[in-house]
Amino acid sequence: MKHLKKSSLLFLLVCCMAIRTKAQVGYDYAQYDIGFGIGMNTAYGDAETTTSTKSYHFNFTYNYSPFINYIIEAQFGQLKGGDSLTTYSGRQFNNNFSAVMFKVQVQAGEIMDYSQSNMSNFFKNVYISTGVGFVVNHITDISRYSTLIPGYYTPGLNNSNEILIPAKIGYEIKFFNRFEQPSIKLDLGYQYNFVLGDELDGFQVGTKRDAYSQIVVGLKFAIGGITSYRKQITY
Repeated sequence: MKHLKKSSLLFLLVCCMAIRTKAQVGYDYAQYDIGFGIGMNTAYGDAETTTSTKSYHFNFTYNYSPFINYIIEAQFGQLKGGDSLTTYSGRQFNNNFSAVMFKVQVQAGEIMDYSQSNMSNFFKNVYISTGVGFVVNHITDISRYSTLIPGYYTPGLNNSNEILIPAKIGYEIKFFNRFEQPSIKLDLGYQYNFVLGDELDGFQVGTKRDAYSQIVVGLKFAIGGITSYRKQITY
């Protein structure tokens, strides 16, 4: 009789564990991601024309939930602009920049019910993010004199550090593993970085602050810390 009771209890325990495991399918996610990406940049400053350039991004993400993400990101790349021969100011620059940012990202799935509609299920991955960071500017090539206006000169610094405020909107495509956990994420976004200074391009003119925009494509990979969410993540 004692053996029968123990066997029954063991069977019930196994059944409960199986039910709990099954119930978590579609609810679990990794708390940590690492990722990388590439961006197409455009600088907006005191140069009269703009040029598209590349940057490379590396990030670490803490997922408070599948739809609330805290991101530390490093960027390296170039910013260019201007034309020394055809513009009146003669301003032209090349900035080999690096930047570090801390961002908070909120996806629509955190605040909406996406279980009853295919359209809502699609839009749950739309996100906005903002935060704070700083950019290190290293001007490697610059033209400060105008060839069209004799004696016209634009002052500025070749090396500087500035605080910036990133603002991003985008869409995260989640790819799920066999446990229906988001394991790979494709990030498509547009980010505008408000620089709290006027030295991004090496020129210091007037009171207008500089900025640069980025069209970003990136990949993130889940690396562990499995936990559960209050709602099913995928439908």
